[in-house]
Amino acid sequence: MASIFPGDTVRQGAAQLSARARESRPLQARRATRAGAVMPLALVLAAGLATGLAPAPDARAAPTHTVPDTMDQRALACTRCHGPQGGASAEGYVPRLAGKPAGYLTAQLRHFRDGRRPHGAMARLLHGLPDDYLAEFGTHFAAQRVPVPTTPAGPRPDAATAERAIALVRQGRPGVPACAACHGDRLTGVAPSVPGLLGLPRDYLVAQLGGWRQGVRRADAPDCMAKVARALTPGEVTALADWLAAQPVPDGGRAEDGPRRPWPLACGGVAGEVAR
Repeated sequence: MASIFPGDTVRQGAAQLSARARESRPLQARRATRAGAVMPLALVLAAGLATGLAPAPDARAAPTHTVPDTMDQRALACTRCHGPQGGASAEGYVPRLAGKPAGYLTAQLRHFRDGRRPHGAMARLLHGLPDDYLAEFGTHFAAQRVPVPTTPAGPRPDAATAERAIALVRQGRPGVPACAACHGDRLTGVAPSVPGLLGLPRDYLVAQLGGWRQGVRRADAPDCMAKVARALTPGEVTALADWLAAQPVPDGGRAEDGPRRPWPLACGGVAGEVAR
């Protein structure tokens, strides 16, 4: 427990007062005190007087620390989990932010804040932040350039699984457009709003597709990814996750500049974005 005396000088003074009071009392009284007698009122008053007369600590003398008012400083709340400069956590499950399309990053921040993408820690972190401020973070991380591992995030799937996945990625099937039609020919995303699919662990990909299938993860209406994910069979989800996780990441994961073809589905996340 902390002393009731605010400074070393006061503590020393109180100790001296206590010692002198003990020495000036008769031997029997001192023995009574050691036996558990109550502290004399005079000693209590003396200690209180010493405390009251002590000068209060000067708050102005305390050293000051100025926190930089920069986006790098504010982004520390993000990089603690997402890695330096938003380059992904060590195991990769907390995904990379650096270099992803700004519009996509901003949209995900809104979805976390508004509950479309449930995550308790992210919701608490973003609670009450306005859209314009979230857009600043999206722009900040989109501009970061970090080394992206070119080695696959997962093992190579068997030939049958790879063939099934490649067909979905490049051609699609009735009711399921090709992944490349939205996420780019290199599957690294399309600026400003569509993310890449490579460099992500298999479990992360399965979790996100499963979230859309179950209605746990949602996006701006019309929610095209929810429609696609619900049209996929569980076997197709597994095949896609296995194959995508096994692909190297080209060109540092840089997204393509804008859509090059009409979108195959109506999608709220790319509203107003047209092919160049």
